[in-house]
Amino acid sequence: MRLFHRLFPHPFLTLTLVVVWLMLVNTVSAGHLVLGLILGAVIPLLTAPFWPARPKIRRFPTIVAYVSIVLYDIVKANVHVAWLVLFVPAGKLRSRFVTVPLSLTTPEAITVLAGTITMTPGTVSADVSADGRALLVHCLDAPDDQAVVDEIKQRYEARLKEIFE
Repeated sequence: MRLFHRLFPHPFLTLTLVVVWLMLVNTVSAGHLVLGLILGAVIPLLTAPFWPARPKIRRFPTIVAYVSIVLYDIVKANVHVAWLVLFVPAGKLRSRFVTVPLSLTTPEAITVLAGTITMTPGTVSADVSADGRALLVHCLDAPDDQAVVDEIKQRYEARLKEIFE
């Protein structure tokens, strides 16, 4: 088992890199699979010194639920943003920056939350406070700041807390 961890210091990253490689080349063939496996093995080995402690990920079913919610929200937000662009005059949009206080403490969880917000159309994570206690989010159309904060905390942050902390 020690040899396995020395060769694959981050097995989940290795698997993710192989899958991403196959999606990038848009072909599943033996050559691309072998190249993906080589990249998936070499990149984590080269970057292992920059990861002194592995992030602890708990509750795999929660990860599946989180990814499902994010994918659903991305589709829903795409439709909403398309509706805003096509049918709402620019002067009626309530675009603003919202500060979201964070109860997450691990950098990995905060990074996933910021990435999730940015991947969802209509919102962008603009900044993290120096102490890591707040996230600045720009919203294309947000009539109520508190509603945005509540939705982010309930839909994303609570689940990420279960996964990472």
